[in-house]
Amino acid sequence: MRLLLTISFISLFCFTAFSQNLDSRRKIEVTGSAEAEVTPDIIYIGISLKEYFKDNSNRKKVEIEELERQLQKAVLDAGIAKENFTINNISSYTDYWNKKKDPNFFASKQYKIKVADLTKLNQIFSGVDSKGISYTNIEGYDYSKMESLKKDLKIKALLAAKDKATYLTAAIGQKVGAPIEIQEINNEYYPQPMYRANTMVKADGMTADAEIMPEIDFKKIKLNYQMRTVFEVN
Repeated sequence: MRLLLTISFISLFCFTAFSQNLDSRRKIEVTGSAEAEVTPDIIYIGISLKEYFKDNSNRKKVEIEELERQLQKAVLDAGIAKENFTINNISSYTDYWNKKKDPNFFASKQYKIKVADLTKLNQIFSGVDSKGISYTNIEGYDYSKMESLKKDLKIKALLAAKDKATYLTAAIGQKVGAPIEIQEINNEYYPQPMYRANTMVKADGMTADAEIMPEIDFKKIKLNYQMRTVFEVN
C-alpha cells in the first residue's frame, strides 16, 4: 500500500510540474520584413601582366619590371592609395634558371586593385602597355556602409512585425503585449558581377591607343531581412 501511495504521489508531482511548465499565455506569431538594394562602391579588380617580345625578331623583350612600373605609376596617377594596390600572385617570376636558359621564357605577375570609381579603370589601363596585359577580371565587391544598412533593415523588419501584430489583434479587440520570441531570418543576395569586354579585344580598324576598355555592369546588392516574432496577447 505504501509503495502504491508513493507511486501515486510521484505521478501527481510530475503532472503538476509539467502543467506548471506549459505556457498558457495567449500569443500571436507574425513575420515582418524589410529590404533594400544598393550599388557596390568597393570593387576589387585583378590584372595580370606578362612579358612579351617587342619586335618580330624575338630578341628585345619587355621585362616584367617595366610593365610593373607602368602599372604602379598608372595606379598612383589615378589617385588610388598605394595600400589598395597589391601583388596577388607571381607566375614563373622566380624561376631564374629557366629564364636564363630559355629566351622564350615569359614571367608574369598578378595584381589586385581596390577602386571605388570604375571610371578610373580606363585611366589605369591606358597607362600600361596593352600587349603586356594578359587579362583582367573582377575578384569581388562590397558596400562600404553594409553593417549600418543591415542594422537599419533589421530594426525596420522588427517594427514591421510589431505593426502587423498590432493591427491583427486590434481586429479582434485585443492588444499586443511584450515580445516572447524574436528570430532573425537572413536573405542576403550578392549577384555575380558581369564583365562584358576583355581589355585585349579591339574593334576593326582601331589602333592600340584606341583600344576598347572594359564595360563593367553590376547588379545591385539586394538585402532582405525577416523577423519572426511571437508577441503576448493581452
